[in-house]
Amino acid sequence: MISGAHIVIQSKNPEADRAFFRDVLGFASVDAGHGWLVFALPPSEAAFHPAAGNGSHELYFLCDNLKAEMTALTHKGIALSAVHEERWGSIVKMSLPGGGHISLYQPRHPTAFGLNTD
Repeated sequence: MISGAHIVIQSKNPEADRAFFRDVLGFASVDAGHGWLVFALPPSEAAFHPAAGNGSHELYFLCDNLKAEMTALTHKGIALSAVHEERWGSIVKMSLPGGGHISLYQPRHPTAFGLNTD
């Protein structure tokens, strides 16, 4: 039985991005050895979108109130993109210390959270 998912985020500066997840986003973690932190994440879901090729993956954090989250992140000094509107939600990108980006969005679609996966 599949019991969970492990997401890998590639980074040029993983230590800085781990600190961002721990100190800014406030995610709890365990040390898998030698300071290699593995983070507990909020409930998750997976979706498959059409693409020209395989192998590319994206990470989006969801929220109920994008404006409030943007205000909280801005107060923590996090750089955010302008809000981008899609038919499925309102999205911003957060800059990671390692140079990458993670998206945050308020969905307009039903989510799969709470579905029975037994």
